Amino acid sequence: MHRHDCIILGAGAAGLMAAALFRGKDLLLLEHNSLPAAKINISGGGRCNITNENLSPSFYLGDPAFITSVFKTFDNRDLLRFLKANGLEPVLRKSGQYFCKESSREIIEVLLHLTKAVPIRLNTEITGVERETGGFAVHTASGTFFAKRVLVATGGLSYPRLGASPIGFRIAESLGHTVVTPRPALAGLTLQPEQFWMKELSGLSLPVEIGVGRRKLSGDLLFAHRGISGPAVLNASLFWNRGKITVDFLPGVKLKSLLKRPHRSAASLLPLPKRFIKAFFEATGIPQLPYAQMSEAQKQCLSLIKSYTLAPAGTFGYERAEVTKGGVSTDEIDPSTMQSRIVEGLYFAGEVADVTGMVGGYNFQWAFSSAAAAAKSV
Repeated sequence: MHRHDCIILGAGAAGLMAAALFRGKDLLLLEHNSLPAAKINISGGGRCNITNENLSPSFYLGDPAFITSVFKTFDNRDLLRFLKANGLEPVLRKSGQYFCKESSREIIEVLLHLTKAVPIRLNTEITGVERETGGFAVHTASGTFFAKRVLVATGGLSYPRLGASPIGFRIAESLGHTVVTPRPALAGLTLQPEQFWMKELSGLSLPVEIGVGRRKLSGDLLFAHRGISGPAVLNASLFWNRGKITVDFLPGVKLKSLLKRPHRSAASLLPLPKRFIKAFFEATGIPQLPYAQMSEAQKQCLSLIKSYTLAPAGTFGYERAEVTKGGVSTDEIDPSTMQSRIVEGLYFAGEVADVTGMVGGYNFQWAFSSAAAAAKSV
C-alpha cells in the first residue's frame, strides 16, 4: 500500500498554491471537476482579482488575531514577489486591486506549471476521510488513497454550477471539528414588500454608504430585479445575517448644504438621478413641493435619504454568491501552520475555514496565504 506524504483535496487557488510550495514531497492532488482552477478562471471578470494593495484583518469576517498570524507567514507583498519570480506581474487597477493583465489563464498557467510534477486526479469525487494508523485514508468514488497528511482545500458552497460541494465541511465534522454555519456571502440582498419600489429601478447604480452594525461600507449600489446588488451591497452581505441595514444615498454630503434655496422644489436640489428621486419620493410619501412649503413630517421623511433603514429578506443565494462565509472554526486550527489542533496531520486552507474577505481580491489572498502557511509547515 503506497502512502503519500500528503494528499491535497481540491485543485482550486489554495490547493494549487499549496502543491506549488510543497517542495520535494510525494503529493497527490484530488479534484472532482474535469479541470483545475474553475473558480479562478471566471473571477474578476475573467482577469482574476488576485490580491489588494491594502491588506488587514479589517477587510475580513473572522478572528483578527488568527488572520494576522497567517498573513505574517505570507502576505500580499510575498504573493506579488512569488508571482513576479514566476513570470507574472499583476496589474494594479481600481480600488487597489491587482488583476492579471489580460486573462485569468495567466495565473492558472503559473500554478499549473509549478505543479506539473504533481499528479492530479480529475473527475474524482471525494466521499470522506478516515484516520488510521500512520495517517489517513481518503475515500473517493474511484477508490481509496492513503497519506501521512491531508490538506482540505475544497472551498465552499458558492457557484454550485462549478461543482461546489459541502464535502470539506463534512470531512471536518467527521474528524471532530466544529463548523460555523455556512451562508452565502458577497451576494445581492432580496427585499421585503415595503422596498419593492427599488425593483422598478433595475439597472440604475448609485454610490452609497451602507451601515451594518458598527461597519460603514462605501461603494456602488445596483438596483436589480431580485433586489439590490453592487459592491457596497455585496460587502454588506458579508457582515449581515438578519435584521436591519441603513443606506445613505448621499454619502459625504450634508443634506442641509443642499437646501439653501428652500423656495425651489426639494427634488431639484438633490444631486441624484431623477428616476431614483421620483421613486424615493413616492415610496416615502414626500410631495413635489418647495422645501419651504413642506411640513416637519415631510422634511423628516426627506432626511431618510441619508439614513434609509430596511431589513433585507435574504440573499440571492449560493448561485449568485461569490463566496461562502462560515466554515471550520479557526479556534481549532493553528494559524502558524493551518494544522488542526484536534487531529495531527490534518490541515485546512482557503474558503473551507471560517475566514471570509470583502470584495477586492481579499479571498484569493486568503486562499494563497493560508495555503502557504500549510505548505511551510508540512
